[in-house]
Amino acid sequence: MDRLTGADIWRTGPPWSASDRPLARWVARPLASFLRVEAAGGLVLLVATVAALAWANSPWRASYDALWGTEGAVRLGPLALAGDLRHWVNDALMAVFFFTAALEIKWQLAMGELRSPRAAAVPVLAAAGGMAVPALIYVLLNRGGPTADGWGIPMATDIAFAVGVLTLLGSRVPAGARIFLLTLAIADDIGAIVVIALHYASELSGAWLATSLVLVVVLAALRRLRVWAVPVYLTLGLALWVAVYSSGVHPTVAGVALGLLAPARPLLDPHLARRQLNSAADDFTVEDLRRCQFLLGESVSVAERLVRSLHPWSSYVILPVFALANAGIFLGGGAFGAALESRVTLSVVLALVLGKVVGVTGATWLATRLGIGTLPRGTGWPVIVGVSALAGIGFTVSIFITGLAFGGSTVPAVEAKIGVLVASCVAAVLGTAVLLVATRRQAPESSAAASGLTRR
Repeated sequence: MDRLTGADIWRTGPPWSASDRPLARWVARPLASFLRVEAAGGLVLLVATVAALAWANSPWRASYDALWGTEGAVRLGPLALAGDLRHWVNDALMAVFFFTAALEIKWQLAMGELRSPRAAAVPVLAAAGGMAVPALIYVLLNRGGPTADGWGIPMATDIAFAVGVLTLLGSRVPAGARIFLLTLAIADDIGAIVVIALHYASELSGAWLATSLVLVVVLAALRRLRVWAVPVYLTLGLALWVAVYSSGVHPTVAGVALGLLAPARPLLDPHLARRQLNSAADDFTVEDLRRCQFLLGESVSVAERLVRSLHPWSSYVILPVFALANAGIFLGGGAFGAALESRVTLSVVLALVLGKVVGVTGATWLATRLGIGTLPRGTGWPVIVGVSALAGIGFTVSIFITGLAFGGSTVPAVEAKIGVLVASCVAAVLGTAVLLVATRRQAPESSAAASGLTRR
């Protein structure tokens, strides 16, 4: 049979995003796919959050507490892992979420926006400012008190919700602003992971910690030896999760370690695979098809393949289940009013809303003034302020750290969660308003530029 060429598929040549250019292949298409899933996932996450709040404040509130308080245990010989259903969601399912986040970070470091130090410098420094200033505000408002340990709560940015808001604004937001926010949020994830690993750890077990390190070394050695057998990594990954869980470090760190160890470069060079496919015989046998499948599969890195497979599960299943388990806050009986008057709630709201704007915008200004980098193409300072405000949507990881800092159902935990919900809503509205005003004049120009880019 005749071999199809690009001209056979596209009448006037493929659009730029579907072309074989390196930038389109390695950045544009993966980024577009990531944003599509993230935006839709933000909507599902919002529905799950509203459902949890409605359930926890309904006449069936007791069934909500009973469901997530259901006890479950797993015994592995003398080792027993026990906890309620919320505990398993936060320790096991969220390990998969952080594994997926670490895979995305690894891919971005090797092939994406974080590959170029100069391109990544400004949003990474912006993320650092967006973590440091909110933490400082919280510490100043709670210094010396019993709630001072919650300083990590307002450091986080929720990718799903923030990207979802940008998607609702459409093409009027410059593409550079979207990449800036995505890179900032990814760098923010790295910071959150470090904080969870170093600060929010219980009493450490030296033996289990040593076991965890040995397993990490074994996994790294297998990767160096180019062993790709999935059952091997699955078995060692489960063993690492158990070891980290038992060591006193939060078990989500096991997911992070596995994600960062995944190969981010393909086993087979894509150009070599393409040449091999073009030289294949016209009459394919079953063996030829298997060989082609192998060539195509191995020309995509393990990290990219895993992100494509797990990212929808993370966005559409794991995060909504996490929201259902943790966002069900009882607001009746004066609890909401009392929370709004508490120092914890006020600290979280101010840190996320004000701290993110000051921290992200200030660090961005400093980075550009020092010549470390420049603003993203097509963006001005009003757009940066709007994006900084959206970075104050800290829902998922902020609530996760709340549980680590204060426990699941203590008064400070409830007050902090209410603060996260209020701050996230305020940040979303504020960021949207600023971006609508900032892009009012440049919306037609941005749309035309985007159209021109697609035609190229």
